[in-house]
Amino acid sequence: MVDSRLSQEGTSIRRRRECVSRKCQYRFSTLEEIEILDLMVIKRNGSRESYNREKIIQGLHKALEKRPYTSEAFQALLHSIERDIQRERKREIKTGEIGEIVMNRLRVFDKIAYIRFASVYRQFEDVSTFKKELENLLKKPIAKKKKK
Repeated sequence: MVDSRLSQEGTSIRRRRECVSRKCQYRFSTLEEIEILDLMVIKRNGSRESYNREKIIQGLHKALEKRPYTSEAFQALLHSIERDIQRERKREIKTGEIGEIVMNRLRVFDKIAYIRFASVYRQFEDVSTFKKELENLLKKPIAKKKKK
């Protein structure tokens, strides 16, 4: 190993490595990420299932469809959501709690994606509910976290 660095969020480690063969000496990078294990998700109907990162990724992709974002920004968004889930320090978490975490992060990341996600997550019944959510979005200032 040549070099090792912790990511800004503290959720991954990037390592520079070098092949030990004298002939090769090829340099490459590896990325080690924290994986959420042993977390059970309590669904709305009361059933439980293991945490599945892919479900969050799919929901984010649907909300962000045809929106401008980079792969790096998407990964940072995903990491921030998972970090917030980990900060709950629970063995079980309700889907509603995960949904709120995702919405809070999407609200800062992309307002259109936030509305798309909220319309499905909150199950808007009619246009007036949708309009009310839009009005709330426009009223509330977005509280961005300060960097240390």
